[in-house]
Amino acid sequence: MSKLQAMKEQMEESKKRLDNITVEGEAEGGLVKVTLTGNRKLKNISIDPTIVDDVEALEDLLLIAFNRAMEKADNVNESEMQGAAKDFLPNMPM
Repeated sequence: MSKLQAMKEQMEESKKRLDNITVEGEAEGGLVKVTLTGNRKLKNISIDPTIVDDVEALEDLLLIAFNRAMEKADNVNESEMQGAAKDFLPNMPM
C-alpha cells in the first residue's frame, strides 16, 4: 500500500514538473507560434502581423501550430509519466 502512495506522490511531482516544461509548435516558418506546457495548457499564441489581413489563412495556421505543439506536449507528458511509473513498476513492459 505504501508503494501505491509513493507512486501517487511521484505522479503528482511529475505533473508539477510538466507545468514548468514548455513546447512550441509553429506554422509557415514561424509566422504563427503556439506554446503549451507539458500538461497541455495553452500558454501563448504569437502571430506575425504581416499575415493578419487574411483571416482564413490565420485560422488554418493556428490549427496547424496548435496541433504540432499538442503533439510535442503529448510526447513530453507520456515520457514523464512512463519514467515515474517505471520507478514503481520495474517488471511491467512500457
